[in-house]
Amino acid sequence: MKSKDTIYMNIPKVSFLRVLKNAKRILKNPLPFHHENFEKHGDIFEVSLGFGKSALFIRDAGLAKHMLQHHHRKYHKSPLQSKDLARYIGNGLLTSNGEYWLKQRRLIQPAFYKKKIDGIAATIRETIKKELTRIQPDLTIDIYPLMNDIAFKVVAKSLFSYTDTGDTISRLQQITEEAQRSLIREIRQPYKRWWFYLSGQIKNTLRLTSEARAMLNLIIEERKNSGNTYDDLLDMLLASRYDDGSQMNNEQLIDEILILFVAGHETTSNALTFTLVLLAMHPEIQEKVYKEALGFGADEVPLMEQFARSKYTIQCIEEAMRLYPPVYFSDRVAIENDSYSGIRLAKGMTVLISFYEIHRHNDFWERPETFDPDRFHQDYKKEYSDWYFPFGAGPRMCVGSNFAMYEMIVTVSELIKKYQIATEIEEINIKPLITLKPVAPLLKFTTR
Repeated sequence: MKSKDTIYMNIPKVSFLRVLKNAKRILKNPLPFHHENFEKHGDIFEVSLGFGKSALFIRDAGLAKHMLQHHHRKYHKSPLQSKDLARYIGNGLLTSNGEYWLKQRRLIQPAFYKKKIDGIAATIRETIKKELTRIQPDLTIDIYPLMNDIAFKVVAKSLFSYTDTGDTISRLQQITEEAQRSLIREIRQPYKRWWFYLSGQIKNTLRLTSEARAMLNLIIEERKNSGNTYDDLLDMLLASRYDDGSQMNNEQLIDEILILFVAGHETTSNALTFTLVLLAMHPEIQEKVYKEALGFGADEVPLMEQFARSKYTIQCIEEAMRLYPPVYFSDRVAIENDSYSGIRLAKGMTVLISFYEIHRHNDFWERPETFDPDRFHQDYKKEYSDWYFPFGAGPRMCVGSNFAMYEMIVTVSELIKKYQIATEIEEINIKPLITLKPVAPLLKFTTR
């Protein structure tokens, strides 16, 4: 309850008129618009979204921790995820709230413990090595499609033990990307939502997602009826039991599988691409990664040993995710009144946290625009733990972070061990969709 001597700060406001004037550039890339407002108004400002709605934009790391970790029970995912995104990918870990989310988290999290991932490590490595054979030396290529395919097939093989991920997985990939494009239009132009319904765009996207759900249901039924076990993620999910001994039904399984595809492949492919471009732009750093990768030889080391022996590679990946966090923002809605450091957070208020801005904040980082993996050396990285959010924070921190890190370590190590990579790129261009994507990441591979 507000005391008599509490003085809440006046939060600067960005008018709906200014949003409309900048609508085209916001639709293309909202980050410069956000940055201008942060530089003008400070670490917190409010944006009017029209129709009496508004949202708080923040790059205050302390407030982010307050909402995501220390007082997370006072906040839920906003309707952007719990309704809009859930419309297309279901009610799973990423999109659910409250008791249902907690129930699902407790059920699913054990499948992503390091010990469990070690069981599918060979599948991950084999899939990555096979996909990397597609690289043609001495040609300049857009590396993103390859990284996207690697990440999608790693998820598919880890889930389904597929020997041929052909048409089914390709179709799932197409549907996932189309659903994302549709959702982005809705998020960035909420004042046109009526038109998206009237024109049939939302109906068409829902038809596509129904197709994806039908394909996944067929895979699940085939697995249940086969009587075979594959020790993959689908087997782990099928074997999981709630406290009362029951298991997920097909609809719940499909929800979680769709989220693994959306969150599990795209964020990883983005982070991998940014990491490789940055290594290509910094040959001296790439050389250090190469020397570390040589230490593995041809050995297939266990997951935990790979983590222990890939310290510098991990630093490079962590620094790439600082500069270009695939999950570049998150959102919360206050479900009860709250306050933080003179800021009143009223029940119902929507807050958007810019991890992109926090990761480049001058108050937190020396030379924030510089790619410097040494800042994540084990002797220093604890200094940054309060303002570094590559996988989120608190109880809702990404359940698949170990899986993603292992996949990225193996990909970077295998690639740099075989090829020297170079680029003529001087500035990295980005495309913020649901995740932060690279634009035209052109690299040249030379056999070592």
